[in-house]
Amino acid sequence: MTTIEQTANLPLESGTWQVDSVHSNVEFTVRHMGISKVRGRFNTFTAELVVGETIESTQVRAAIDLGSVDTNNADRDNHIRSTDFFNTDENPKMTFVSTGIVEKDGEYELQGDLTLNGITHPIALEVELNGLETNPMSQALHAGFSATGSLSRKQYGVEFDVPLGGDKVLISDKVNLDLEIQFVRAS
Repeated sequence: MTTIEQTANLPLESGTWQVDSVHSNVEFTVRHMGISKVRGRFNTFTAELVVGETIESTQVRAAIDLGSVDTNNADRDNHIRSTDFFNTDENPKMTFVSTGIVEKDGEYELQGDLTLNGITHPIALEVELNGLETNPMSQALHAGFSATGSLSRKQYGVEFDVPLGGDKVLISDKVNLDLEIQFVRAS
């Protein structure tokens, strides 16, 4: 593991880190009919981590191309891009801008504003720093993170559903997020 000078409360060098999208994943799961999970991912996204001198001055920004949704089913993906869900013609991107990072005993909570369908709500992600390593091919310093969280799709105007009877619905309101992100230290 590479040794680096730490920012106060954050074990990363100050400066700008760019997402290594080839080695990163933005994935989600949604319950279908209450009996199984449908998994999906976004294939196109950008992210930047700007590490300040303190954890309070550190910021994360990300943008996801909603048209790149991939659930391994072309018909479902086209439906998700439609006005029933993302309305990608009018709202092509989902964005995240951090508002704070809370550290406690080496664990981090990334707080921020998520905008989807033109609607913004706060969201918190539990973040784990998996480590730092210099890539032997490029000699660039990489930092690996895992992050999880959830959101209510209806809060963002994604209200399409089919009732199944009783209190059951075709698609759950809760969407679980699972991110594996590598950032590369900009030179």
